[in-house]
Amino acid sequence: MSGHALLSRLAPHASLRIRLLAGTVFWIATSIAVAAWGLSSLFRDHVALQFHAELKTHLDQLTAHLAVDGEGHPTLAMPLSDPRLSLPYSGLYWQIDDLAATAMTTTSASALAGRLRSRSLWDSVLLVPPDAPADGEIHRHRVAGPAGSRLGMVERVVRIDAGTGAADPAAHAFRLIVAADEKLMVEPVNRFNGALWLALGILAAGLVVAALVQVNVGLAPLRKLRAALTRVRDGDARHLEGRFPAEITPLVEEFNSVLTQNAEVVERARTQAGNLAHALKTPLSVLANAAAGQDDELARLVVGQVDAASRQVDYHLARARAAATPRMPAVRTALQPLLEALLRTMRRIHAERQLELLLLPIAENLVFRGEAHDLQEMLGNLLDNACKWASRRVEVAATGDGEKLVIRVDDDGRGIAAGERDAVVRRGVRADQLVPGSGLGLSIVDDLARIHGGELRLADSPLGGLRAVLELPAAGRAAAPSAVG
Repeated sequence: MSGHALLSRLAPHASLRIRLLAGTVFWIATSIAVAAWGLSSLFRDHVALQFHAELKTHLDQLTAHLAVDGEGHPTLAMPLSDPRLSLPYSGLYWQIDDLAATAMTTTSASALAGRLRSRSLWDSVLLVPPDAPADGEIHRHRVAGPAGSRLGMVERVVRIDAGTGAADPAAHAFRLIVAADEKLMVEPVNRFNGALWLALGILAAGLVVAALVQVNVGLAPLRKLRAALTRVRDGDARHLEGRFPAEITPLVEEFNSVLTQNAEVVERARTQAGNLAHALKTPLSVLANAAAGQDDELARLVVGQVDAASRQVDYHLARARAAATPRMPAVRTALQPLLEALLRTMRRIHAERQLELLLLPIAENLVFRGEAHDLQEMLGNLLDNACKWASRRVEVAATGDGEKLVIRVDDDGRGIAAGERDAVVRRGVRADQLVPGSGLGLSIVDDLARIHGGELRLADSPLGGLRAVLELPAAGRAAAPSAVG
């Protein structure tokens, strides 16, 4: 399987790190295997050439020292130099056969009389193919040796004139044989292969480690890009910041351009929504003022409908503004100063009821990931609703874990039955028609919370009334505190 086929078999969504490492490891393994096979083959051929070259050297030396005694028997003018030839079964042997004598004898004892052997053969004889080479040629064979060994053998035929005046030159033809145990060739190859695989294994491990380092270093800019995107998503930055490699810089620039264009589109949409709201409020205010001086049924109808229309405009304007806010980076609001300001406002609005509005101790580092106006809209509606229903006391508490804020508003009023809580959150539904309001307060809170990725829950309060639990996304740290009244 090729590297391309291996990569194509990986899932398209597989990690880039896995794809790069898989391809690299595959090619490292393939290269190591090919290198091992090639080097092993080269060394084996080299050892085989050396093995047969050594045999030929011994054969040449044996030829140079060959002589014939007075009876026409072969002899050596001087012993060969390799000491292994004198050590029994050392693995290196030579033998000289008198072709004439071995051709005429049939018994093994007579055959031995026509042979001259090295001491290393001891009581063994090299059994060679019967066909002798032509004069001057060198033949190679593999033959059986002592103790079941396999021998590599070279041979040649040499004719010597003994000076006897005989007319038949074949009477002095000798077959010279040199053989060696093939273990002398196999064992060095095996030792080399062992050392080769160890060295290549270490090399492969080093290359894999190098590939790991290279992949990690090469993908580091992507991790940096991911961190920059996280900062944009969490509102810590408005654009991708930092220095990136030349291959990634165009992507960063295009993404920053998209962020800028998106912010401009959102700002234009919010401006248009605000303009539309103001355009509607002006004629509504004129109608309300015109009807305020009248005391008939038509005037009261006009005032009521104008009030309902104004609240609907405020409601949808708040939704339009909040829908864009979570997509705007670097928007965050400190919770504590905004709560303190809202409680001061509520004390003034409901001063005639002499309510006890209490803010329980909260951490100063609790920060909402969003605009102050949206948080003020949600908490203002919850506090106003609690103050309308409370008998004497309203408590506010807040906690956070770095990921979300949990704000609890409790009152000691009569509360809302569990079966009615879902209904009062729906837009335009009021728990009591006798209490002033349009029924949009809790609905606005619920919609804004969901837009920001949070939620509103209603439950029984320990004070005896209703508990409103508002969960919102938290930010890491606060920006400059927003000005609130």
